[in-house]
Amino acid sequence: MPILYSEEFKSFYLNTPNSSYVFHVNDGNFLVHDYYGAKIPMEDMKAHSLMTGNTGFSVKSADLTTAPDITPMEYSCNGSGDFRISALQIREARGNASTDMRYVSHKIYRGKPTMKDQPATYGTEAETETLEILTRDSVTGAEATLYYTVFENYDAIARRVKITNASDKEMDLERVYSSCTEIPFGNWDIGHLYGAWARERKFERKELPRGIHSIESKRGASGHFNNPFICLLDRNTTEDVGDAYGFSLIYSGNCSIQTEANVDGDLRVIMGINPTDFGWHLNPGESFETPEAVTVYSADGLGGMSRTFHKLYRNNLCRGPWKNAKRPLLINNWEGTYFNFDEEKIYNIAKQAGELGVEMLVLDDGWFGARDHDRAGLGDWFVNEEKLKGGLGLLSDRIHALGMKFGLWFEPEMINPDSDLYRAHPDWCLRVEGRPMSIGRNQYVLDMSRKDVRDYLFDCMDNILKHAKIEYIKWDFNRNLSEAASALLPAERQNEIFHRYVLGLYELLERLLQANPDLLLEGCSGGGGRFDPAMLYYSPQYWTSDDTDAIERLDIQYGTSIVYPTSAISSHVSACPNHQTRRSVSMQTRADVALAGTFGYELDVTKMSEEDKEEMKKQIAEYHKYYDVIHFGELYRLIPPNGEECAWCYVSEDKSEALLTFVCVRCHPKTRHRVKFRGLDPNKTYQDQDGTVHSGSVWMNAGINYMPPMQDHTTFKIHLTEIK
Repeated sequence: MPILYSEEFKSFYLNTPNSSYVFHVNDGNFLVHDYYGAKIPMEDMKAHSLMTGNTGFSVKSADLTTAPDITPMEYSCNGSGDFRISALQIREARGNASTDMRYVSHKIYRGKPTMKDQPATYGTEAETETLEILTRDSVTGAEATLYYTVFENYDAIARRVKITNASDKEMDLERVYSSCTEIPFGNWDIGHLYGAWARERKFERKELPRGIHSIESKRGASGHFNNPFICLLDRNTTEDVGDAYGFSLIYSGNCSIQTEANVDGDLRVIMGINPTDFGWHLNPGESFETPEAVTVYSADGLGGMSRTFHKLYRNNLCRGPWKNAKRPLLINNWEGTYFNFDEEKIYNIAKQAGELGVEMLVLDDGWFGARDHDRAGLGDWFVNEEKLKGGLGLLSDRIHALGMKFGLWFEPEMINPDSDLYRAHPDWCLRVEGRPMSIGRNQYVLDMSRKDVRDYLFDCMDNILKHAKIEYIKWDFNRNLSEAASALLPAERQNEIFHRYVLGLYELLERLLQANPDLLLEGCSGGGGRFDPAMLYYSPQYWTSDDTDAIERLDIQYGTSIVYPTSAISSHVSACPNHQTRRSVSMQTRADVALAGTFGYELDVTKMSEEDKEEMKKQIAEYHKYYDVIHFGELYRLIPPNGEECAWCYVSEDKSEALLTFVCVRCHPKTRHRVKFRGLDPNKTYQDQDGTVHSGSVWMNAGINYMPPMQDHTTFKIHLTEIK
């Protein structure tokens, strides 16, 4: 059984295949954390407490059972003696924010309960088991139900909290994190994913400082700048060996992950909604559910942690018919035409791309309203028939007649001041009465907390999908939230707007997919600005970055792979010189880098040379040949991008096939490149595409010495298949 309870010690034992998570109920009915790490036998714990011995300036609870400030609290509360960062703060009707939750009861059951109105991981009764613990503050009547779900096949635990006002008075949530995790006695490095537009998810590892360290977003979205993820790595942990703890939040709004390390090396991690600009008013009987948080432990280093996240998110977060189905190879016209196109231009791109083996044409921005530039038209979701004579239906029919699928770009959450929708409904925007509205990319933000706004957007989008054959939508989001207030919310609930916005987004996405169950949705936010686990619940692939330069993408895709599976990473071959960097890179290198994702093209194929078209045919053949090992295999990062070289490989789960890609970023005279496979079966025999045969142990331990006459920005691939 993954979850065990010891009545003798009042201890809970949560066991994954290779890890254990242990806590107990102490004499004061506090939940006290004991252990999280490599798997240990239940009988060895015996309610072992990791409380420190230093009690200077700490205070004890009134019943003298607990000193919260030096006790590893399982779910920390503010104002009752725990002076560290706290997971929960509730302000009761008299104005006090002291919160004190104590254990009441628990239950253990097979399966995983679904969340109301929010995305989360899922699992059958055969795959998962859940612990549900009820705690209560006896003074305020507030209740906190803690949920822990253990996955049978992954070293992962999903956690969330539900707060219920079980009193007869109103109360306000001021902070409510999804998880609190205590990791004592260590010297830790912290890894996180930072960036900006066109430079998303760069991986940084540094020594974790003492005191409070925060990774946060308060942009109204998870954003380009700080992804809702951190990892904690033992100082000696490498890509392959050592303790690694991963913390990932399934949420698309304002997020916060905080750590606090004390002088003894004790460490607390809390993860959830950013309390800045957050509040939630609870009337008697009302409840609030946090987003879900996922923690992963690996003794196999950073790579082992990543592969657990990849499998969990690919198999138990992504859903729908496209979760494991082979995605269509697409071409997007944006960098090929920008706003300058008509129906014949789009048809000709589709026709020539289809002749080369492309399977879908995606029509990007500019097909609707008065949309000849980015200063007008957002919100007016009707076809511009001056550009597309005959409408989308006719264009879609012509493209389908070529044997191709058809996709379309939307940016539903935004509105231009120069639009019919804004002129009719200026109150539909997020805005503070009497305050000038900030503008970004010539657009305002629609109030997604409003049902009338969501109904309008659904009706527009569903009508277009019903009147043209469209298999794919690219859903974009190109600015963050400012002056975040709603015309419909009362004053005491204005602090709820950021979270209500996100819930409204989820509701619209769910409604659209329920009405169009075969639709493939790709997320986008100025590239990868809202690339978070929650969006993968609706869109199993995400536009990774607006920067399509292959060399820039090495860093971006490497960082993204720390948490997210290859099947979610949209990556395209674009034109050269590249539109973001002006760098010229060969077609082969652009394709080899783009293969480490959901492969496609972002260019005008009608302007390509015949030589490049022949190269494109070869790339498409390789896409089909290597699809399964890339999308369903295990990723091993061999050489991180270091300005000179980069390498990675995929290995099929049955160890029968592998694909290694090496990129020479900067060439040196007479340089010998040496790279080793990882993840193979050392006892199996493998042959590469040139007929070279070695055991798995040779490919992994001796590796490959490669001394070609390489140039900057060149690549090679080695494909291994098992000889039986």
